[in-house]
Amino acid sequence: MSDNRLKVVVTRKLPDQVEARMQELFDVTFNTGDVPMTAAQLAAAMADADVLVPTLGDQIDAGLLARAGKDLRLIANFGAGVDHIDVATARQRSIHVTNTPGVLAEDTADMTMALMLSVPRRLVDGVKLIESGKWGGWAPTAMLGHRVFGKRLGIIGMGRVGQAVARRAAAFGLEIHYHNRKRLRPEVEDDLHATYWESLDQMLARMDVVSIHCPHTPATYHLLSSRRLRLMKPSAYIVNTARGEVIDENALVRMLEQTPTSK
Repeated sequence: MSDNRLKVVVTRKLPDQVEARMQELFDVTFNTGDVPMTAAQLAAAMADADVLVPTLGDQIDAGLLARAGKDLRLIANFGAGVDHIDVATARQRSIHVTNTPGVLAEDTADMTMALMLSVPRRLVDGVKLIESGKWGGWAPTAMLGHRVFGKRLGIIGMGRVGQAVARRAAAFGLEIHYHNRKRLRPEVEDDLHATYWESLDQMLARMDVVSIHCPHTPATYHLLSSRRLRLMKPSAYIVNTARGEVIDENALVRMLEQTPTSK
């Protein structure tokens, strides 16, 4: 029976219960070292497998797909995005590509709120101070942060994650604003108490916090360009739980290096 089972190669360590179930169903090979596979290792896996289960850290381009074996018919990505996979080339080779959109929307929104609160409330600074052994106890002006209540939050990308963030942020008293490729239905806007901005430039210039939740596509590559980053308030925060490529990170680093910080 086992000889007739699909041959599956998993590129990284997955949760134990997932791996246990896969072993029941397939002839599966796991990456027990849990380190990213090299291009050569990925090519070898694709040459021998019926199904490849990669993660976002695996770059599967046209060159790798050209070396895929005749039995590879499915790339089942463990994650929401597929921007690391050359889907067009896979389709040309009759290889299906699947992903898991939506399953982590609420979890990503939780992490977004954690990051959104940690910066103005200086949570990381506080932990570092305690760990350094230099904390001298409470003082009225020590480790002062900034409140988020009443601040303007600009959400870029109002899909599942963006809307989940909006609901959480509203409970903290933030004003919800958003820019999206397509405007939400009026009833959804009313439910989220969200204000739509057709112009991303205009929204960025007026926000206290910007949270990014759009996918990485050719259209969103460096969406927050050097020019757009300069539109933002010097005091504004950016929280990016989407792909790093949406921001011109080199330009952002240069701006941060040139901006004096205040404690």
